[in-house]
Amino acid sequence: MVLLYLPRFPLYLVTLSHSLPRRTYSKTTLLRPPKSTLTTSQPLTVNPSPTELSLEKLFVPPETTVSLESSRVLNGSNILLSNYANDAQVLQAEFVKSSVKTEDCPSDGIPEFALVGRSNVGKSSLLNSLVRRKKLALTSKKPGKTQCINHFRINNSWYLVDLPGYGYASAPHELRMDWEKFTKDYFLNRSTLVSVFLLIDASIPAKQIDLDYASWLGQNQIPMTLIFTKCDKRKKKKNGGKRPEDNVNDFQDLIRGFFQSVPPWIMTSSVTNQGRDEILLHMAQLRNYWLKH
Repeated sequence: MVLLYLPRFPLYLVTLSHSLPRRTYSKTTLLRPPKSTLTTSQPLTVNPSPTELSLEKLFVPPETTVSLESSRVLNGSNILLSNYANDAQVLQAEFVKSSVKTEDCPSDGIPEFALVGRSNVGKSSLLNSLVRRKKLALTSKKPGKTQCINHFRINNSWYLVDLPGYGYASAPHELRMDWEKFTKDYFLNRSTLVSVFLLIDASIPAKQIDLDYASWLGQNQIPMTLIFTKCDKRKKKKNGGKRPEDNVNDFQDLIRGFFQSVPPWIMTSSVTNQGRDEILLHMAQLRNYWLKH
């Protein structure tokens, strides 16, 4: 089955620059990703990077002009930078509440982004890295600690949402079923959900449970961004020996059959803060477009 990635708003509207000839937009067109500079309101100043991506593998935000002269791609990702990428800095973060039902979640109508992934993938560490707070979300060496829908208000204007991890075999069966039920109910019925950020451990080969989760999100037309975690780690040859970059490419190859359009993805590390600015810029441009429309 081929699943069309259809978000709740048109993420794949592309405005092609009329100043370039038609042949510029062939499948072999290459754009160079730059190093990103986080900003609150001013345009980004970026530098070119030697990495290249073909146009067909890029995620193009809405109302974004594709131009070889001016287009920029967020570093360590396939995401084109748009004019909506402003007010991205985190100035304030606070825990608001935990909920076990979607209807119990905050009802103030502001946009939100949900973090979800396999247990022990590094959700809480990533959340703490995004807000630069070591203990905003509690981390634990024991998987399955997050058991509710946890809302954190950012800059008093949007939410980060920490969801229960999946695939924790040691959790009681009834508890796992409850987590799955209310998490999927949240995805399907939360009207203020801008995008789900699905965390994938890039230090190990792709897991079937992650592929299944990505497939379910696509089949149900839930907006999704792939966040590859632990990209600083290198496994020994006896454990597979692949670099995180190789595992990222392998995962994308495996989900290509599920999606007609490539989902956005970002490589991250909570240890080195790789990808932190890129995630916040990506959230900003999705959020600002959502608010406008």
